[in-house]
Amino acid sequence: MSALLSIKNMTHYFGGLRAVSNFSYDIPQGTIYGLIGPNGSGKTTTFNLITGIYTPTEGKIFFQDKEITGMKPYKIVQTGVARTFQNLRIFSNLTALDNIRIARHFNTRSGLVSSVLRLPSFMNEERQVKKESRELLDLMHLSSRANELAKNLPYGELRRLEIARALATKPKLLLLDEPAAGMNPKEVEELMSLILRIRNEFKVTVFLIEHHMQVVMGICEYLKVIDFGETIAEGLPEAVGKDPKVLEAYLGKRGA
Repeated sequence: MSALLSIKNMTHYFGGLRAVSNFSYDIPQGTIYGLIGPNGSGKTTTFNLITGIYTPTEGKIFFQDKEITGMKPYKIVQTGVARTFQNLRIFSNLTALDNIRIARHFNTRSGLVSSVLRLPSFMNEERQVKKESRELLDLMHLSSRANELAKNLPYGELRRLEIARALATKPKLLLLDEPAAGMNPKEVEELMSLILRIRNEFKVTVFLIEHHMQVVMGICEYLKVIDFGETIAEGLPEAVGKDPKVLEAYLGKRGA
């Protein structure tokens, strides 16, 4: 399969510190690919480089065969790339529904004049935005929370809300940065089913960072492992999980 996202020899420095080194990864459309590694290994920096928060010191990034290296984050979202964050970026004083509506408005066409004058085209679009936002809340089992302020939602529900908000931009590639963090076992099981459903129903490719190995081994079809910014292993999850370098990185000792 051709790559939806293709990263070529990406390297990034913070001052004299090399955070990501010669990183290359091709992610085919319709797959769930994983990026794992110990804390501080460069995983979130990799996501920040893909989404335009940082510009790589070296290397190139292509999405749908178009170079996006160094593009502004909002431009990258417009191409079809959305993400969640390791540390939640929710509008805490807005309702769950409004959090999603804001993101959904990213793809609306109504301008300032039509919105101020409340023209029929604007009103029709607003009704569609609200309908689609409620459908996303339903997908995330958050319908009963639609009018609840986000700051009053428990942590697991906030995680799902952030995924819904990312989906509201109608991405082709969804980057999830530790979506299972802080979840209990039941929530983790539900999250795994949810990610698979998102991939299948929305036809979205998923690129996942996760420390929870149940999630990684349960849904990822291919894995890359990095440590201190260097790739130390990649391949099918079963093989990667037995790799001595991976065991050493996680456990601090050589595997058998």
